[in-house]
Amino acid sequence: MTKLTLGSHPYLLGFEQLERLLERNAKSGNEGYPPFNIEQTSDHSYRITLAVAGFAENDLSITVEDRQLVIRGRQGDDSADRVFLHRGIAARQFQRSFVLADGVEVGDAIMENGLLHIDLTRAEPETVVQTISIKRG
Repeated sequence: MTKLTLGSHPYLLGFEQLERLLERNAKSGNEGYPPFNIEQTSDHSYRITLAVAGFAENDLSITVEDRQLVIRGRQGDDSADRVFLHRGIAARQFQRSFVLADGVEVGDAIMENGLLHIDLTRAEPETVVQTISIKRG
């Protein structure tokens, strides 16, 4: 028995990229740190908010790699000259990824009160009707 995949279905032509995208997202293994919200701010815009308490702006990097928004955080180790009696606040690094659909663009990134806000906009889809002429062979 053969495995029927999204890319091999006879009525779904050209969706191989979508299948690879789903596999990559399933393997990404985002643990849960840092916690985040995704909200729809209008019909064509979104905002991702990550709780990044303890991180400064220069500890964070935001990139778009192969239609994937990647947010990385890495704090410098300043604990060499400090003596902790209890250390309950983790200074761990993280990487959080979000897959972006075609037409979604990353806008501003704003840091306020320990929250990192990233605004996204989606271009309004155009209704395109294309007529194909038939040629004689």
